[in-house]
Amino acid sequence: MEVPVKECFLWRIAPARYTLAVLGSLGMAIVYGLKVNLSVAMVGMLNHTAIKAAQELEHGTVNKSDSTVSGAEECTATGSANSTEPDGPFAWPSEVQGIVLSCYFWGYLVSQLPAARIAELYSAKWVMFFSVFINVVCTLLTPVMCQVHYSAAVIMRIGEGIGGGVTFPAMHTLLSKWAPPSERSFMAALTYAGTSLGTVVSMLMAGVLTANVGWESVFYVMGGLSLIWCVLWVVLVQDSPQQQPFMTAAEREMVVTALGNQGQQTNKRNHPVPWRAVVTSPAFLAILVAHTCSNFGWYMVLIELPFYMKQVLKFNMTENALAVSMPFLSLWFFSMILSRTLDWLRSRRTITTTTARKIGTTFASLVPGLCLLAICYIGCNRSAAVALMTLAVTSIGGMFCGFLSNHIDISPNFAGTLMALTNTVATIPGIVVPIFVGYVTHGNQTISAWRKIFFTTIALYAIELVTYTIFGSGEEQPWNKVETSEEKKESHKPLNEEEELRIK
Repeated sequence: MEVPVKECFLWRIAPARYTLAVLGSLGMAIVYGLKVNLSVAMVGMLNHTAIKAAQELEHGTVNKSDSTVSGAEECTATGSANSTEPDGPFAWPSEVQGIVLSCYFWGYLVSQLPAARIAELYSAKWVMFFSVFINVVCTLLTPVMCQVHYSAAVIMRIGEGIGGGVTFPAMHTLLSKWAPPSERSFMAALTYAGTSLGTVVSMLMAGVLTANVGWESVFYVMGGLSLIWCVLWVVLVQDSPQQQPFMTAAEREMVVTALGNQGQQTNKRNHPVPWRAVVTSPAFLAILVAHTCSNFGWYMVLIELPFYMKQVLKFNMTENALAVSMPFLSLWFFSMILSRTLDWLRSRRTITTTTARKIGTTFASLVPGLCLLAICYIGCNRSAAVALMTLAVTSIGGMFCGFLSNHIDISPNFAGTLMALTNTVATIPGIVVPIFVGYVTHGNQTISAWRKIFFTTIALYAIELVTYTIFGSGEEQPWNKVETSEEKKESHKPLNEEEELRIK
């Protein structure tokens, strides 16, 4: 049902579709910020002295000699990195740390498909609201739960994961109804690049708050501020242009016309997903492989990078927050520039949608793979490591206008479900990465141990690049076509005598 348009000068300078994209970006920033803040805060939560003593007691001197024989490289702290920092209250071994960090993705894994169908059938707006709100509640409760037992912290992280898992399907559903094809790359990049913006702000805030106020303040301050978004989202966002009162008639007509009336609420939304056609589609499978392989590298830098900087390169807490967060700021700028450029080239018909998606994905896989390869051989050169990590993380921004936008291209009617499918499988690396890193580096926080992690990531980036380059497509797939009830009635309408004679 359409609502009256409330004409206002504000809606002319702040189009409703970009209000949606900006608030969606901020919502993604909040969810990702509340996801990664634990990675930074945990550096101040852990009793490193007790953990190190326990490891030495467990391994004795045998591992030390083995490490020396094997030629394991270990960096030494210099300058400000040599300063002593207070230990936190928790003597969690690396295995427990891996569980606490990875359990987020247990909830993330199970929530996506149900949420996608709810978003497509009922309301993506309220699904997205639920995502942020449950993250806020669990974040505010985290300090208390950590004091109870690490298993209580696990429950909070699972709750955050359940909320976090619905963000991409909900926003994909909203973008399929709001983003004109000519602006799809930019609006998708603007929305999803909020993940990097949230990472920057979260890591900086978490580092500063942990070092100066205490690790508990990370969760109270960031969780409390996020409640403001909840109010703005409820007031300013609607599921479709037809329901939005805060937009001009001209913008409404432009969006609906550009989408071919896809934004209208029709009985198309009740059409079942063509599962067989989807799971056998090369275009969909290319996105699935790219998303899964890319997420291994994404979660490696998102979750484990603070530990690499702190425990291997010996950055202190403040340096660590800066070194880890700043690359995500450059990622945000790069993704905006690249998406705008690709949209411009598409509008001039210089490149096709397929080419645009493959260019974005190439940046997101080839460049970080080469950077990680270089990091394997630069030793303890901190400046070079930071520069290479910055370039690697920045180029990952190509995924937002690459394969992450591709679901809407190949099937706008089922974009939320397709995103849920690929993101569900791509969640597995989020569970595997912390446990894998914890296993490989247990009692062995050295560059040689991290090389195994980097080489594994490089191999997955290579699989992503080759698979998507060969099979990726930006064309709408035949199985996206949905026959409405009116069309069914028309196709099954009895023939009159004239039509029967014509056929005979």
